[in-house]
Amino acid sequence: MHKPLLTTDFLDRARDHYGDQEAVVATTGERFSYEELGDRVDRLSAALQERGVEKGDRVAVLDPNTHYHLEAAYAIMQIGAIHTPLNYRLVPDDFEYILDDAGVKAIVADHEHAEKVEPVREDVPTELYISNDAGATEGDWEDYETLIDEVDTEYDRPEMAEDEVITINYTSGTTGDPKGVCRTHRAETLHAYLISTHQEIRDDDVYLWTLPMFHVNGWGHIYTITGMGAKHVCTRGIDAEGIFEAIGEENVSYLCAAPTVLNMLSDHYDEHEPETAGSNPVRVATAGAAPPEATIRTVEDEFGWYLKHVYGATETGPLITTSDCRRLFDEDSSERFSIKKRQGLGYLGTDVRVVDEDGEDVPRDDATIGEIVVKGNQVMDSYWEKPEETEEAFNDRLEGYYHTGDLAMVDEHGMLSIQDRKKDIIISGGENISTIELEDTLFDHPEVADAAVIPAPSKKWGETPKAFIVPANGDPNDPGVTAEEITEFTRERLAGYKVIHEVEFIKNLPTTATGKTQKFELREREWEDEESMVGQG
Repeated sequence: MHKPLLTTDFLDRARDHYGDQEAVVATTGERFSYEELGDRVDRLSAALQERGVEKGDRVAVLDPNTHYHLEAAYAIMQIGAIHTPLNYRLVPDDFEYILDDAGVKAIVADHEHAEKVEPVREDVPTELYISNDAGATEGDWEDYETLIDEVDTEYDRPEMAEDEVITINYTSGTTGDPKGVCRTHRAETLHAYLISTHQEIRDDDVYLWTLPMFHVNGWGHIYTITGMGAKHVCTRGIDAEGIFEAIGEENVSYLCAAPTVLNMLSDHYDEHEPETAGSNPVRVATAGAAPPEATIRTVEDEFGWYLKHVYGATETGPLITTSDCRRLFDEDSSERFSIKKRQGLGYLGTDVRVVDEDGEDVPRDDATIGEIVVKGNQVMDSYWEKPEETEEAFNDRLEGYYHTGDLAMVDEHGMLSIQDRKKDIIISGGENISTIELEDTLFDHPEVADAAVIPAPSKKWGETPKAFIVPANGDPNDPGVTAEEITEFTRERLAGYKVIHEVEFIKNLPTTATGKTQKFELREREWEDEESMVGQG
């Protein structure tokens, strides 16, 4: 028997079985049951339809981890429109590109971030602008609460198929302009099922939103936590003291945290020794490059939390592997840290391989390096209106597999350990940063003749952008511009997390015989005292 897999099923289930249970602890201090949450979602669906939003239209959400984001996501999907979450750390030029590229018809924005959209309104196709506080938002925005108060809960839910695109998640533009990752009802649903299994989601979980909801729909947690009837605890930002307080006050049982956030929590704990749990045991998921072993030790031995290390990319759902392989380590032994630092084994139903240039699997010798490729039901459908890029992403070394660009080794059990990256990207504090974008910005400075940007090790962020600059006057000792001025130049033109804080002036960049910059040489020198050339960000 075949039943279509639809993202709307998750809220439907929670309302049906957990309607009177608390669903959301809002940043405004309000608390909503699943019945109340569903009522607000229905009203927003009705309001969007009244204003001409139809099935297939793209509707953007620019919001931190608040109840408004949750409500908007489900309201959009209930009417068959396409949820398009936006990274609120971007700048107006970024928003202009994405809103235009996706042909976004409407946007629901938080009042603190709407100001970044206002300057580009005349240059994008977006027609409907909704703010959660129109009175605090510059420009002509409809007020969210007023809008849903003026309608009833009746709306038309169209027929939907599981192979239809329901979300578009934009990448960070690590190899040029950002690409819209198209994900279907089916891909989102099956990824959520996998999360529910591997992250052990239960109906009595209390989930703290430290992971941005815009990151691939919060790694799918907008679905899993809702569908299981668990509780969402919303936040407006990352604050170590606030995280520990929320964990204690709300009895949080589960959260996700980038290695940077874990380091932040560890530093706060060392200084203040806060309580690390309420009445529930706490488990935490972290992703990407492994946190330092000292951080894992603090989280597990000092906080008393259970850490799961997972891995993936926007294009892969994102999660495709986990280090939570308890039969492979003794829980009381320090050897578990060496396993938890690995990216781990493939999720159920996920074919994760490491292949050489010919597409052949590398040996399981924990020494030979190849590229991680993956095939699974949670992997993206395509890039939005980019057929050539889609074709390349799935057919470079091995036909039919998504190519991650991450280079790894594999041990005897098939556990992955990332060693380097194929693409020129920096992962700083969990955010992907394109070195190409940063170099293009530097080339606009009149005192810069040539430049190369690489990831440099950072204790706080894992990696941070570092620029090697050949001055226009040719003199690295008296370059005609200071490092501070370069930092300020990038700050004025880029999102805050992309700003270049480390600058080194040099006579010439290392190049090949054909003149191509050899960034690998710069990275080798910068990372010579580190275990690998991949940071912990």
